[in-house]
Amino acid sequence: VNGMRTDVVEALKKMRLPVLRWPGGCFADEYHWKDGIGPKESRKKMINTNWGGVTEDNSFGTHEFMELAEQLGCKTYVNGNVGSGTVREMSEWVEYMTFDGVSPMADLRRANGREKPWTVDYFAVGNETWGCGGNMVPEYYANLYKQYQTFVKQYNKDKKIKKLAVGPTDRDYNWTETLLKECFRQQGSYPQNFGYMDGLTLHYYTIPYDWDHKGSATGFNDKEWYMTLAKTFDMEEFIEKHSAIMDRYDPDCRIGLMVDEWGTWYDVEEGTNPGFLYQQNTIRDALIACINLNIFNKHCKRVKMANIAQLVNVLQAVILTEGDKMIKTPTYYVFKMYSCHQDGELLESSVNAEKIGLEDEYKVPNLHESVSRGKDGKIHITLGNLSCTEAYDVQSTLMGNSIKSVKATVIGGKMDAHNTFDEPDVVSEKVFDGVSFEGDKLSFKIPASSVMHIKVEI
Repeated sequence: VNGMRTDVVEALKKMRLPVLRWPGGCFADEYHWKDGIGPKESRKKMINTNWGGVTEDNSFGTHEFMELAEQLGCKTYVNGNVGSGTVREMSEWVEYMTFDGVSPMADLRRANGREKPWTVDYFAVGNETWGCGGNMVPEYYANLYKQYQTFVKQYNKDKKIKKLAVGPTDRDYNWTETLLKECFRQQGSYPQNFGYMDGLTLHYYTIPYDWDHKGSATGFNDKEWYMTLAKTFDMEEFIEKHSAIMDRYDPDCRIGLMVDEWGTWYDVEEGTNPGFLYQQNTIRDALIACINLNIFNKHCKRVKMANIAQLVNVLQAVILTEGDKMIKTPTYYVFKMYSCHQDGELLESSVNAEKIGLEDEYKVPNLHESVSRGKDGKIHITLGNLSCTEAYDVQSTLMGNSIKSVKATVIGGKMDAHNTFDEPDVVSEKVFDGVSFEGDKLSFKIPASSVMHIKVEI
């Protein structure tokens, strides 16, 4: 429909995709938006020097991205080009997308078939400017950010664009300190809003070994299972320490910490272009998603957005395609399961976990949870069993609540279980009938290497 695959769109709708970031990643700072508008046959071609060295024909540009977002019913997050772009280029892009009056860019949009402007919900000024986006020091980028964001104009006062600054990679706390010191002002000291930014980004990838040897997406053992899970828990440390810096400048949490690139990163599948970053997706990735989403839930006062790095066919993708075939990955089913928390109220929760693993350096809790209350009053418990061998009996108390009914689902299997185009349903979300309740107590046994959702009516 209008150039978009209906099978992919329908799958993503069921996942309740809330926001989509584009063009994102290192490509964003080589992308020139005017190359991606107008008749497709006449669009300028370029070489994607970051990923694969192949020709990018720009057939998917601004109009196509906005069409996809409209079909999905999600918010839009546009990533501007600072590394190789200009202030004028970024300013004209915002005008092209959002201005409803008479102007050169608005008229150009209309000439290309779109009468009314779109809504841009989030606009990031650059991407990874400490690395592939320009190899800048934080002081230099802070000044550039203030300059560039000035020209991201608010043409529609009823649909304010939230401006995002490039934040740190994992433990670069000096970057966060510098950006907040240079780009944040207290409320009332700046006429437009409380500062120059609405959010600061954070990137962290879970890699079992190192950048030169990342490990296999499927051919791994128990040791690598626990090593990978342990490394993903670094996300919590990074969020807590960066949030502590932000709290000193912004105690009211008006600036969001946007974890807009995260997920697993393994060696590419054999026989595929290394630059395409194509990898399989197993139950291990389902647990990685579970852990990270629980962490984001628990820190939702500061973490306002979190985007797994890629949507389809790249890294920890939720969907894989091959020709006209499509499969949903274990990560897809976790995202679909966790949509129960959307628009909910975080509830305080804890679990009496024990440390498990094969090496002291890579011990992890055996259980990991987050809990919310939906607008309908139902309580949603999401729980991961991080053991690849042991099931656990769980007794849970919902203090002060009398349970009326319970429904549960589970995603699980052997630690390397995954879906293929020949066997697309090895891993999926299944009904779980093993939860009993009495009064305010729940009892069940959570299977090894699984993620569970329990919906409780009280």
